[in-house]
Amino acid sequence: MKKLILTIFFILFALTSYVFAETIKAGVSIDAVPKSFFGSWQVDAQLEKTNNYSTFKPVSRDLWNLSRTGNVITLENPFTKAHAQVEIKHTEGNVIVFYKESTFDNKVLRDTVTIRLNGNTFGGYNDLVLETISLYDGHVLKRDTAKYLIKGKKLAGTSVLK
Repeated sequence: MKKLILTIFFILFALTSYVFAETIKAGVSIDAVPKSFFGSWQVDAQLEKTNNYSTFKPVSRDLWNLSRTGNVITLENPFTKAHAQVEIKHTEGNVIVFYKESTFDNKVLRDTVTIRLNGNTFGGYNDLVLETISLYDGHVLKRDTAKYLIKGKKLAGTSVLK
């Protein structure tokens, strides 16, 4: 009787593990991200709209290093020393939507980036939300938003044409 109960337990455990693993795979697969997404990009941004013009720059130029290790995508900017893990929200063909979040002091910055890859360039936009959090009780004191039009040019990576 003990062996039967133990056997049933292991079968249920195996089935539950299989179902759970399949549920995880049902999200956006990192393998759906085009390989041309990875590499070093020069990214130019122009502010399209904001609720606080004193917080956000009207134009900027950044360097994005996008890399993948296993199932983790990382975005790094060697000039600003920024480093964040990227969550892929959606991919369809050459359109990629990704999200990243960073915290500093009592602020949280959330970026949702939508780009369309076109060979060694991309175009799209970056929606930003910057929240200032109360150190006293954790509520949001201020919420600033901005939308940037962005253009990227590949500097290095496997898809760069020689």
